[in-house]
Amino acid sequence: MKNAVTADLSNLGKRKLCIFGTGGFARETLLVFIDSLTGSGQEYRDQVVFMENDDAYDSAEIMGIPVIRQSEYDASKHFLVIAIGEPASRKRVAEQFPADTAYATLIHPTVVMSEWVELGEGAIVTAGTIVTCNISIGKHAQLNLHTTVGHDCVIGDFFTTAPGAKISGICEFGDCVYFGTASSVRQGVKICSDVTIGMGGVVVKNIESPGVYIGNPLKALPPST
Repeated sequence: MKNAVTADLSNLGKRKLCIFGTGGFARETLLVFIDSLTGSGQEYRDQVVFMENDDAYDSAEIMGIPVIRQSEYDASKHFLVIAIGEPASRKRVAEQFPADTAYATLIHPTVVMSEWVELGEGAIVTAGTIVTCNISIGKHAQLNLHTTVGHDCVIGDFFTTAPGAKISGICEFGDCVYFGTASSVRQGVKICSDVTIGMGGVVVKNIESPGVYIGNPLKALPPST
């Protein structure tokens, strides 16, 4: 596993964790961080801040944690994690930061993940998730509650699951792929970039065109006008 802040808590104290966003998933990300510090003897309130875009900034504190403006961000003082659920939005935010930004990877202590997993920088893996073996997942991935990922998957950047998504083995996904709550995919399926699978969607064959897909059997939604 790469760049897991939970694997080297000694880094904290030199740099604080900076969570970009203050929405629901950002606040859940704080909970992942708090649980990751359990037993370390470190006080989480001293180790973390939220961050918002200057135009969206409207509160100096959330859940007892300071909120800073993006213009106040100091790469020498923070590890950054982008806690925005929508993949394309998360990608746009990541592109605003320099290439040498230090990203954290947060992994909840209840996660089951073998040593044969490559996990890119900036990932957030939440409670109850299982990621088995010989799997590559790109940068800025988010695996939400009780996601499972089977063997030999190759997954691109900005991959996102909602709670309970089930990914079978030997799948290949492009960038900015989103799986809704309780969605599932059959073994060996390939999905191109910029695809959203709606809640409860069942994927049994390759998807070669970007778009939103829903249902069982899966069907594409027409583009919005």
